[in-house]
Amino acid sequence: MAGQPEGTPCWADAMFADLEGAKSFYGDVLGWTFGGSSSEFGDYTTAYANGRAAAAVVPPMPGADAPSAWCLYLASPDAAATGEKIRANGGEVLMEPMRVGDFGTMLLARDPGGAVFGVWQADAHQGFETEMGSPGGYCWGEVFTRDPGAADTFFPAVFGYTVRKFDDESMDFTMYDVQGRTVLGRMAMGEDFPPEMPAFLNVYFTVPDCDAAVARTTERGGALRYGPVDSPFGRFAALADPQGATFSVIDVTTTEGEMPATSPAA
Repeated sequence: MAGQPEGTPCWADAMFADLEGAKSFYGDVLGWTFGGSSSEFGDYTTAYANGRAAAAVVPPMPGADAPSAWCLYLASPDAAATGEKIRANGGEVLMEPMRVGDFGTMLLARDPGGAVFGVWQADAHQGFETEMGSPGGYCWGEVFTRDPGAADTFFPAVFGYTVRKFDDESMDFTMYDVQGRTVLGRMAMGEDFPPEMPAFLNVYFTVPDCDAAVARTTERGGALRYGPVDSPFGRFAALADPQGATFSVIDVTTTEGEMPATSPAA
C-alpha cells in the first residue's frame, strides 16, 4: 500500500510513564479521545480528534528510563533503505527497522545535530487521519538544532527535500519542500534555549483557541515555554506537559502580518 510522499511527516507518538495522566492531560488540552490499548504492541494507544486518528501514547518499554518526548515520523517507501541513507550522511540509527504487525515498518534515528526522529514505511496504518489545520490534529513540525548547516545538508540528502530560507536575516529558518509543498521547518537554536536542552523535532497541534489551550496546560500542571505570539501562520505557543514532553499549539484561524519572503537556499 502506498504511503505519503517520502519525507512527509505522517505520524507522532510519545512514551509516558503515567499513561493515564497523559491521556487525561491531552484529552483536556487538545480534546482527544482514546481507543483501547493494544497489549500485543506494548499498550500502544491511539488518540483521536473528532473520531480521526491524531497521534498515539504508549508506556515506556521495560527498563527504559528516557524522558517523555514527542517523536515525529517521516514517511519512507523503504525504511531499511532510508536507514542506510541516514548512516551514509552522518546520522545514527537508534532502532533498526522493525515490522509492526500489518501496520507498517518503523525505525528511530538521530540527525548529526542530535535531533531524534522516526521513519515510517506505511502498510495498513497510513498515519494521520486528521486534516491539516483541523482542531486536535497535527499541523506542523520543525527541527530545532544548534547545527543548522548540518541539518540543511542531512535531511535533504536523506529525504530528497528542496530547501528554501527566510529572506529575513534576523531569523535563521529554512523550509523543506516535497513535490513543491512545504512539509517541515528548521530553526536554529540560539542563546535563548537552555544549553542543556538537546536538539529536537517540535510538533505542533491545532487548537481552536491558543490562549485557552495555554490556560488549560498550566492549570493541569504543564508549563508555558514560549508565547503565545501572533504570526502570519497563526497564534501559537510552546508548551510542556506535566511529564516534561514539549509540544506546541497553534490557532491557524488567528493570523497577523504578511507571509515572509523566501528564496532557494544556496
